[in-house]
Amino acid sequence: MRTVTYGAACSLDGFIAGRDGSLDWLHFSKDVHQIIGSFWKTIDTVVMGRATWEGTPQGDETTGQPPGDDATTGIETYVFSRTLTKVTGRGVRLVREDAGEFVRRLRERPGKGICVMGGGVLARSLFDAGLIDEVGLNIHPVLLGGGVPMFLPSPARVGLELAESRVIDGGCVIANYRVRLLAGA
Repeated sequence: MRTVTYGAACSLDGFIAGRDGSLDWLHFSKDVHQIIGSFWKTIDTVVMGRATWEGTPQGDETTGQPPGDDATTGIETYVFSRTLTKVTGRGVRLVREDAGEFVRRLRERPGKGICVMGGGVLARSLFDAGLIDEVGLNIHPVLLGGGVPMFLPSPARVGLELAESRVIDGGCVIANYRVRLLAGA
């Protein structure tokens, strides 16, 4: 079965964007490009919600890869939305059905890993459906005080097991966890 990973760069207080959607606090370095490049080799599918799709620059910035890199070649992207009527782009498809059921079917198909990109609404629904296998964080040394949260409130507790942690350039901490227990699920 394929692995579903939810991850993002976040502030120490758990936000993936500032109150105004700003990302000017993100620190990109050779470390970050190497980590992202290695991760993208392990996946062939990206799922994201409408807000992430609309807020994500299309092209190389989406992957964090240097311009001209073909890291996204062959990667299918699914955008979940009840309001959008179409999306455009190579390998991009609009999904208007229940995210949990759709990702459950994706997970059962042969292939590489599945990346859940972006914010909390889609991720929360996939956590609630018991479909997130890993959580990967690039924790930045900044307190934003508010903004777009990495995690939304949930009635269920999710147990995690640390798989890796290390400090990278800029004082950022990479922390990767495996989901161990979905209490109440």
